Amino acid sequence: MRIVVVGAGLGGVSAAVGLHRRGHEVTLYERGAELREAGTAVVVMPNGVRALDELGLSDYVRGQAMPAVNGGLRDWRGRPLLVTDAVQAQRTVGPSVAVSRAELHRALRAPLPAELVRTAAPVQRLDPDPAGVTVISDGQPSTRADAVIVADGIGSAIRSRLFPQHPGLRRVGRLDLRGMLPAPASPDVRELLAGILVDRRSGAMFGLFPVGESDLYWFTDSALHGPPPGAQQARRDALSLMADWHPAVPALIEATPPADIYVDAIACLAEPLPSFAVGRVALLGDAAHAMTPDLGQGASQAFEDAAAVTRHLADAEPADVEQRLLRYDAERRPRTDRLMLASSRQSWLMSRTGATAWLRDAMLRATPRRLAMRRLASMWYA
Repeated sequence: MRIVVVGAGLGGVSAAVGLHRRGHEVTLYERGAELREAGTAVVVMPNGVRALDELGLSDYVRGQAMPAVNGGLRDWRGRPLLVTDAVQAQRTVGPSVAVSRAELHRALRAPLPAELVRTAAPVQRLDPDPAGVTVISDGQPSTRADAVIVADGIGSAIRSRLFPQHPGLRRVGRLDLRGMLPAPASPDVRELLAGILVDRRSGAMFGLFPVGESDLYWFTDSALHGPPPGAQQARRDALSLMADWHPAVPALIEATPPADIYVDAIACLAEPLPSFAVGRVALLGDAAHAMTPDLGQGASQAFEDAAAVTRHLADAEPADVEQRLLRYDAERRPRTDRLMLASSRQSWLMSRTGATAWLRDAMLRATPRRLAMRRLASMWYA
């Protein structure tokens, strides 16, 4: 079959490779001038690693396994709230891996022949008819496809055309900073690795993950009032907010140049989509189910989508497409709807202040590790 994938992010590239390997005639459209992924790092959860296994694309992430550290939740001073046994976690639910976004993107796209990719090719519209879909792209000849997979990200223009009555994105009033840097000789950060610090006074968070043998990836999540600031101002604000946190927190933020810090106002879909499939068109990744980052499931859910759409279209003929994409929708939408809701609840809970946050911290300290592991396993295996 002729299949067009719109958007060459992590999910789109994975789907394009999976469908190409199943023998379909794939064309990947990317609005950018080159095929690349910008940003810092990404954490791929165990379910995301298994989805890449299914696609035959997991060699890179499995070669970057996270060291055996005690992750989990701590307060702003680094004192344990709910700390997990990383060795037992990997044995029970599989590895989580923090990797460079750019390196992961390179590894995922490597099996895709260059002639299948059209860069600097934003898709203006899709014109469906009973026999297929015509893809209209700026400055490119139109392409006919039997199926179109839309993976054009959180601000998907195609999603808004497919569902004009949907309210689209909503900002959640939180600001995300992300940075990556070589691990400094001091201060010692080992106890904080693969963990998140939360501050019941301000509702802010700081996460820290090892990337490879020598780099660190960090992020912050704090309240946002008004428009998002630039990287330099956001860095100053974070340093002021977190000045009395565990000494590693301000030290790592200060050691990261503003040019290497990415700033985003956190947003998610205001409500779930009514379907991921419209005729011969299916949505994937953030275009389908943009959620807050609180469960770390953004990339992993895109990989699950890519594996599922590849599986459902594996041996399909053009006449089968609409029915197969409905099966994809039936498999994926209930799971991502649950995770969107769970992620929003987690965002609300972890950003509390005052008495509610004090009670949250007390409950976290009282939660048995085995119970926490079972809850994680239910998310990563569902």
